[in-house]
Amino acid sequence: MVETLRWRKGRLDLLDQTLLPERVVYRPLRTASEVTDAIRRMLVRGAPAIGVTAAFGIALAAGKASRLGAAAFHRELVTAERMLAASRPTAVNLFWALARMRRLIEAQASRPPREIAALLEDEAVHILEEDIAINRAMGRHGAALIDDGDVVLTHCNAGSLATAGYGTALGVIRAAWEAGKRISVLADETRPRCQGAKLTAWELSRDDIPVTVIADTAAGHYLRKGVVRKVVVGADRIAANGDVANKIGTYQVAVLAHANRVPFYVAAPVSTFDPSLANGDAIPIEERDASEVTHPGGRRLTPTGVPALNPAFDVTPARYVSAIVTERGVLTAPYRRSIARCLAGEA
Repeated sequence: MVETLRWRKGRLDLLDQTLLPERVVYRPLRTASEVTDAIRRMLVRGAPAIGVTAAFGIALAAGKASRLGAAAFHRELVTAERMLAASRPTAVNLFWALARMRRLIEAQASRPPREIAALLEDEAVHILEEDIAINRAMGRHGAALIDDGDVVLTHCNAGSLATAGYGTALGVIRAAWEAGKRISVLADETRPRCQGAKLTAWELSRDDIPVTVIADTAAGHYLRKGVVRKVVVGADRIAANGDVANKIGTYQVAVLAHANRVPFYVAAPVSTFDPSLANGDAIPIEERDASEVTHPGGRRLTPTGVPALNPAFDVTPARYVSAIVTERGVLTAPYRRSIARCLAGEA
């Protein structure tokens, strides 16, 4: 299993995903500032992985500040949290992980800084270990939706690289493969950063799961021809009504799947739900630098002076989602009710 990040006492080693698939390089991170920069520059990406990484960012900040007095220690942690929270806006797992670390800080505020720092390190490790267990549980639930012989279409990368390990959408695919189902995968290239072509194809080929990369614009062709039997994607935030924010291009895949009567499944941990948002219109959509569109691979593609837009995510309305796979089970419409029951621990 690909290790997205490794914790060494006082240091976070992060797999630099911007270099894949050509090079496998782990970057040592020692401060919350370095973690923030890594998240912002997408050395790490994928909602669960960003959340886990941010938790270690707080642990690093606590370790650095543990020799300070109590007041200065807590000020440093507040600064680190604000910095990490500003790194990327859409993936709710980032804010979920930071809130979990903050609750621990508040609950243990009377302890000496060194003790709080040790507890925060333990908590970050727990978040990492829990994420892997959650993904495996999600995979077991989702594998039941995949039939032997299916060709599965996925968009972007929702595998080990997007999590602490195993994956969400790719966790479902892995679990189906491990159960003996002879499936194959079509991976959308996922412009403009090509996470499907670079990352999903790399992951699945390492696992000997048959995978073929297709242009984003070819998805509709293979859905209409009946080649694709299931679509499975991840998510960065899910509103209370089941609207799903995921990598840009997901919405059009969902609409095409719906038009061709192909099930469209979303795999996401419970931490990806944001019950504070009534629907997807309230989900903040990150706008990234236009150079990712105009200069792919560092070379100009578009005419000089022509502007470009680069939204990193889009929102798929719940009506196009056949089911949402979580670690607590598979949710179906009406989503407002099934999500509420899931969050209450009833699913």
